[in-house]
Amino acid sequence: MTHAADRYQKMTYRRCGRSGLLLPAVSLGLWQALGSYRGQDIAREVCLRAFDLGVTHFDLANNYGNPAGASESQFGAILRELPRQEVVIATKAGYRMWPGPYGDGGSRKYLIESCEASLRRLGVDHVDIFYSHRVDAQTPLEETIGALDQLVRQGKALYAGVSNYPDPKLTQTLDLVESRGWAPITIHQPRLNLLDRRAVTEVLPTTAARGVGVIAFSPLEQGILAGRYLNGIPPDSRVAVGLGNGALTQERLTALESKTAAARRLKTIADRRGQSLAQLSLAWLLNDQRITSVVIGASSMGQLEDNLGCLSSPPFSAEELAEIDRACAG
Repeated sequence: MTHAADRYQKMTYRRCGRSGLLLPAVSLGLWQALGSYRGQDIAREVCLRAFDLGVTHFDLANNYGNPAGASESQFGAILRELPRQEVVIATKAGYRMWPGPYGDGGSRKYLIESCEASLRRLGVDHVDIFYSHRVDAQTPLEETIGALDQLVRQGKALYAGVSNYPDPKLTQTLDLVESRGWAPITIHQPRLNLLDRRAVTEVLPTTAARGVGVIAFSPLEQGILAGRYLNGIPPDSRVAVGLGNGALTQERLTALESKTAAARRLKTIADRRGQSLAQLSLAWLLNDQRITSVVIGASSMGQLEDNLGCLSSPPFSAEELAEIDRACAG
């Protein structure tokens, strides 16, 4: 298959912490917008178009899809049409995947078995990044992070990462890796967006000081910052369809009316800047040089191309940044 010859001229790439790994400023995730929640033809079309636009990093987890694992199987079929050496595949384990005592958490048993199953579904002999998806308070940190080191040493993952590890657990993890001489934690994936900034204080100071890359998930607050719910709930939206697996629900959206109101105020600023609300929101994140990448979920070609428009956003003035902060605060 022929891919766009100018694909690498269309994307900005950022170094992942102090590692040699470069990631596109915008990565594509298969949590909810694609994965098995959209038909194979649509998923294929969006993923291949993303690659032609320079998106080389695809983010998954063992439990993405319906049933869990289906997103990896779907992407594995698409991957056969891509040059494997030019693609960064990330997957994770930490949330419930199968019944019984070994299908959840941070045990060595679960992480190693999960990685093996992910490799089979993806049809590859290694992934580029394997994450511990969450902190498991019932499992010793040494066991969880030691399993990541084992996978890297076995060549089943090239880089190790953690997701949803706020400080002080993040600092403890990095100290442990350093003291044991284990494979470094190359990347952290926190939830971070204009309306949820906890990671700004709980993650970014430590990652910046310790040379760890950061990729923000839910950068559009599951569609609120994409403008999807400014005037009610569209019948084809993820909220209306009810995907499960952590997707936004009608009940939660009602409880988040303050965030929807903030999104309306932000849209006024975006309109004045000549860009979509999604572009404003993604550009705001990428304005922070501590962020390596943002992982978007696009369920159509139009969403994908609109989101990638953030890369040509005009720079923010100090006054605009202050106005954005006020809009978020209400």
